[in-house]
Amino acid sequence: MSRPVRAAGEVEQVTPVVAGHGEGPVWCPAEQRLCWVDLLAGDLLSYDPVTGGVRRRHVADVLAAVRPRAGGRLVAAVERGFALLTPDAVELLPEVWADPSVRMNDGGCDPLGRFWCGSMAYDAAPGRGALYRLDPDRSVHTVLTGVTVSNGLAWTRDGRTAYYVDSATRRVDAFDVDPVSGELTDRRPVVTVPAGAGLPDGLCVDADGGIWVALWDGGAVHRYTPDGRLSAVVAVPVARPTACTFGGPGYADLYVTTSRQGLPADDRSPAGALFRFRPGVTGFAAHSFAG
Repeated sequence: MSRPVRAAGEVEQVTPVVAGHGEGPVWCPAEQRLCWVDLLAGDLLSYDPVTGGVRRRHVADVLAAVRPRAGGRLVAAVERGFALLTPDAVELLPEVWADPSVRMNDGGCDPLGRFWCGSMAYDAAPGRGALYRLDPDRSVHTVLTGVTVSNGLAWTRDGRTAYYVDSATRRVDAFDVDPVSGELTDRRPVVTVPAGAGLPDGLCVDADGGIWVALWDGGAVHRYTPDGRLSAVVAVPVARPTACTFGGPGYADLYVTTSRQGLPADDRSPAGALFRFRPGVTGFAAHSFAG
């Protein structure tokens, strides 16, 4: 394995500490803003890179993930299911399960315009989570069971491969994607994060096929090649980066969300802020929900 190198560009803090548990960033091209969630507060946050301003909107008791849909609207995962957001309203869809000890955690949209989101127990008990898919007709399908902490999920630019994290496994797994049905097959490990380096959390994929993974308790974002080779390490000045996504002009900026959850009361780091750097490769637009 070649020696990993640090990605180009300086990590910049672009907001104050605005989230207790920042998660799920996505670039919203209709507004030219970065959207993410303060998950356990149930709030939607958005950042305007031109003005530096941050907007906050309360959506639900828990807001786990959002993705764009047509007309500048959003699809969302809330505590026990899904919701559709307009600028003025929140339409909660029927709950997917009733157990209050389990919540949604992270997700994304596939090339067919379907929204996927996975769950976890509040106490991260093994095997109590699952991965669900919301189709444009509002039907919900269970895709995986026996998951512990369902986290990063992203598709390559050509849509033929999907990457997925169950943090408890310390792995990034790959699936083959059927281009017609979107079915995920041939699950296999691509990356195993060594003990002491943090837990793999949210991820995204760049235009060259590189996999960018935020490392919870690792204070860094790693880039891996599609064959699992570590190719870049970017230090972040907080212990718990949670997820990353490309955005901005030409999708040249990589944004990183962070969390204060579980940190000591006297922690003085900028955990909970939004960070940005230019990694020297570009991303591409996130898929939108077709419903």
